[in-house]
Amino acid sequence: MDGRPVLVCTESEDATADLVITELNRRRVPVIRFDPGRDFPTPVVLAARIGAGGAARAESGGGWAGRLTFGQRTADLSAVRALYHRRPTPCPTGSGERTARFAAQENRRGLGGVLGALPGCLYLSHPQAIARAEYKPAQLDAATRVGLTVPATLITNEPEEAERFCAERPTIYKPLHAGTYEVDGEPAGIWAAPVEADEIDGAVGHSAHLFQARVPKVADVRAVVVGEQVFSARITAPPGVVDWKAEYRNLTYEPVACPEDMCGALVRFLADFGLNFGAFDFAVTADGAWWFLECNPNGQWAWLEDVAGLPITHAIADLLENGMSPA
Repeated sequence: MDGRPVLVCTESEDATADLVITELNRRRVPVIRFDPGRDFPTPVVLAARIGAGGAARAESGGGWAGRLTFGQRTADLSAVRALYHRRPTPCPTGSGERTARFAAQENRRGLGGVLGALPGCLYLSHPQAIARAEYKPAQLDAATRVGLTVPATLITNEPEEAERFCAERPTIYKPLHAGTYEVDGEPAGIWAAPVEADEIDGAVGHSAHLFQARVPKVADVRAVVVGEQVFSARITAPPGVVDWKAEYRNLTYEPVACPEDMCGALVRFLADFGLNFGAFDFAVTADGAWWFLECNPNGQWAWLEDVAGLPITHAIADLLENGMSPA
């Protein structure tokens, strides 16, 4: 195995990334792990060059060259095998005085810009592709275009429109951004939940809201796609539970085969966004139909590998190890 490294960009405590790094170490694939949001400009050191007359690879027509150093490890930027964009700390926005704000923006665009333009590098996945795919309206549009079944959905800030939608069908509300929030100083989340027409009021006008027809599901499926490999698990929650993510302690899992036509649609969905990974959620009805709910372009999967016996770590390590051929 050659010495081309894999860069892993993630926070310091990331048990999921640890699994992949351990497997890459077992295969003797060189790895440099760092957190761009915390480790730059120190202790990470960047020296990147491009352009005629520089140290760029003239024989390949250019491309970024130089080095990235973290501690005792150095990566040749022209020879990075793959970049695993896991869960890096967001780069500081520079909320302090003017000089600090300027430096923060330069750091984010300098390091992030170089890491996003490495020659011959496989991205799992590219940060800009992940960011684009996090928009649920874009996801729902892509899902319909690749042939997935999507529940009737309304995005609105008009209370009257929301009330009509909810009156016509059983409806759930779900947030457009699945971020974490704090309630009385404690982290909390907003889960998908049923909503009735008589619950709609003027508060809908304060922001965009996503309302969706409630699928009469008997189970859920999470399908994790790595490259063109699909790993699926059926998730059964207690009766009446709308969002299984709110009931982790009361779930049962079993591996399930993803229908062949569905596999092709999922791969096309990722290709539409330029992704090499996606964690898809489906509602499954009594007739066996899979209804697309959403895709997390950088979703968690380690717990699912454990409870359902899915070899996701090996699939990710395979993709990172193979990388792309150098130009």
